[in-house]
Amino acid sequence: MENMTFNSLIMQLEGLVVPDQFLYPTFLFFLIFYVLIMLTNIGIVLIISMEQNLHEPMYILFCNLPFNDVIGNSITIPRLLVDLLRPASERTISYTECVVQAFCTHMYATTSHTVLMIMAFDRYVAISNPFCDNASLFKLSCENPYINNIYGLAFTVFLLVSSMGSIALTYAKITAVCLTRKNKSLNSKALKTCSTHLAVYLVMLLSGLLIIILHRFPGYADYRKLSALLFHIIPGLLNPVIYAVQSTEIRHVMIKLLSNNFLK
Repeated sequence: MENMTFNSLIMQLEGLVVPDQFLYPTFLFFLIFYVLIMLTNIGIVLIISMEQNLHEPMYILFCNLPFNDVIGNSITIPRLLVDLLRPASERTISYTECVVQAFCTHMYATTSHTVLMIMAFDRYVAISNPFCDNASLFKLSCENPYINNIYGLAFTVFLLVSSMGSIALTYAKITAVCLTRKNKSLNSKALKTCSTHLAVYLVMLLSGLLIIILHRFPGYADYRKLSALLFHIIPGLLNPVIYAVQSTEIRHVMIKLLSNNFLK
């Protein structure tokens, strides 16, 4: 998006810069990933909602991740696919739609961090005591975005510090519990549950930090766009695989459903 010298409720989008010979392969690439994200995440939500055995706090908590991935990717990828097939001069967006998309993107990131923080604490409790994108919009403003920048940076720092701090604290406590109890079964459970959670968190954290860093270097705008897409796509693809497949209960339900369909 480029800043214009006049006020307008319609803004011109830069979009992804894709050579003509790679236009349709790029469109197909993002379309396939979007369909996979929708099928896997919606499938996990439906399985958990329909299976009575999975109506437990742990799975209800996990439901937030695939639901959030569906929302986060739906506000970004369909619009990207439409704009890819449009001439550059026709890639426009209204101010209202832009604000809504920026708000939803921030909500997606905040929800992801919050859910992963809660899941980290949940893993600590289970192991230690087993019983159960606004920056682009700011650049278009004709007004001074100083207050918005301060608020955005302050909230980002607060979110990152709180999520990184809480996850580091819970993992330190989990490590202490494993070292003090020296229980092979407990350590194996901790490694299985914590490694998957940490992998998703690191992928989301690194891709998010890359977006923030690249916003400070206007010359790398195309790389920033790709990073923003990866921030949505990678967690959306990995969450169902990492969390659902490694869950014995969900895996058994999926196998049972597939077996019933094949037998029919």
